[in-house]
Amino acid sequence: MEWRHGGDWAGYERKYNREIKPLDFSANVSPLGVPAGVQEALREAACHADCYPDPFCRALRDAVAEWEGLLAGQIVCGNGAADLIYRIVWARKPRRALVTAPAFSEYEAALQTVGCKVDRYPLKAENGFQMGPDFLRAIEPGTDVVFLCEPNNPAGITTPYELLLEVIERCRTVGAQLIVDECFNGFLDHPEAHTLKPQLSGAPHVLLLKAFTKLYALAGVRLGYVLGTDSAFLETLYRAGPPWNVSTLAQAAGIAALEETAYVEQLRQLIQAERLHLLEGLQGMGLRVIPSEANYLLFQSKIPLLCPLRKRGILLRGCGDYAGLDETWYRTAVRTGTENGKLLAAIKEVLR
Repeated sequence: MEWRHGGDWAGYERKYNREIKPLDFSANVSPLGVPAGVQEALREAACHADCYPDPFCRALRDAVAEWEGLLAGQIVCGNGAADLIYRIVWARKPRRALVTAPAFSEYEAALQTVGCKVDRYPLKAENGFQMGPDFLRAIEPGTDVVFLCEPNNPAGITTPYELLLEVIERCRTVGAQLIVDECFNGFLDHPEAHTLKPQLSGAPHVLLLKAFTKLYALAGVRLGYVLGTDSAFLETLYRAGPPWNVSTLAQAAGIAALEETAYVEQLRQLIQAERLHLLEGLQGMGLRVIPSEANYLLFQSKIPLLCPLRKRGILLRGCGDYAGLDETWYRTAVRTGTENGKLLAAIKEVLR
């Protein structure tokens, strides 16, 4: 089996027979590690692993509701963002959908499980992978769902907010449900200025997708949630998959993570500084780099990088499997200054 996402450190260890984990730039996870308070919450929750988890995530939903300024009934928790993407699709069962390309592959993969016809709106390199106003024309009568990622993945670019408001209205006009993936919103310089959360009260056809995976380094815990105001659909969404999908440990980790405000601020400052450092370092080697607003960079190299870097103990995300990209495109996470320096030195060595 071939893994199409980043973060496959286990596959690397098995292939190269190494016990030391690689330096992983293929997964866009916080380089600061799991916050200390969350680690303690996980240890305490492990003592209660003999009991079934709360099937409704009551305490977690209350904590998220307070954090987001919404009601607990407007939140559905899941086993990471991917779990919720599939649940949304299974609950809606769309016949026709619109996605951007390139984009996170699980949108399309989930849609294919229900036999949905998928239309792709191309994000072009010559336009910096920026979505344009013509996206509105792509939302046609008969479009059942629209998936957007803000900032998008793998380029890390946001859409102008006014255009997003027009997309909301266009989806309302044609009767389409709009799912906006905000899993990387927390890495923006000003996250609250770009979230569509303020629009939810007047837009029951809009769902926002969030996760603890990236911002709190909880990729191995698996925890995400959906925000929406259509209570009937949220009930259907909750029932669209197996029960107990959020473990006791994940629920405890999520509650503790929301207290880690100092951690998030430290992380955001680190990403702002190191993103520029990494951008300038890659550009200095003559590589084409897309200026990102998130915690990762999309860049192009005519010289293959994946295998040479793996032999040096470094994982990079090859983007040849993204619709609209080829094998010359790569995505790298932004990590600490020391780690980014090692990546830049390794790439420079390969390019010689």
